[in-house]
Amino acid sequence: MGYPGKNHKQYSTPKRRFEKTRLEDEAKIVIEFGLRNKRELWKAESALRKYRKATREILALRSAGTDLKQAETKKVQLLNHLERYGLLSGESDIEDILALKSEQALERRLQTLVYRKGLARSPKQARQLITHGHIIVSGHRVTIPGYLVPRSEEASIGYYAHSPLAAESHAERSRITGR
Repeated sequence: MGYPGKNHKQYSTPKRRFEKTRLEDEAKIVIEFGLRNKRELWKAESALRKYRKATREILALRSAGTDLKQAETKKVQLLNHLERYGLLSGESDIEDILALKSEQALERRLQTLVYRKGLARSPKQARQLITHGHIIVSGHRVTIPGYLVPRSEEASIGYYAHSPLAAESHAERSRITGR
């Protein structure tokens, strides 16, 4: 066991490093979502991998028939967690977890939501506004572009009150809104 305060990798790299189709697909996704590097994409894929693994464990518990009550509670907890973060809709089932794509996870990042809400002109600018502290979520300043925004906090994304961008007359804000 290592030092408990040391951070560990939250992702795993692809097994085939130079697979052409994967590299091209990753490059498109990195550009579309304005990611800093492919590591951020790999983190999203690893998170989905964990959800899929938990789903397979639940399905194995159900098919074994040993502890159906435990399998049902785990299923409800996992579905509620994914619904809370907006990865699944309310009427989704356990099989829908296996069909999740990395793009769906990347759509829930603060960087993407700031861009989609029209608070920034591009995903790169959204990243810059977040890291410089111009964006708040539920009244708290968030400086992490990869922050996964729960559905309940999605409507409360806006400009920080003490930021120069909070003023309607700011030059950059007029460029963003197009007025």
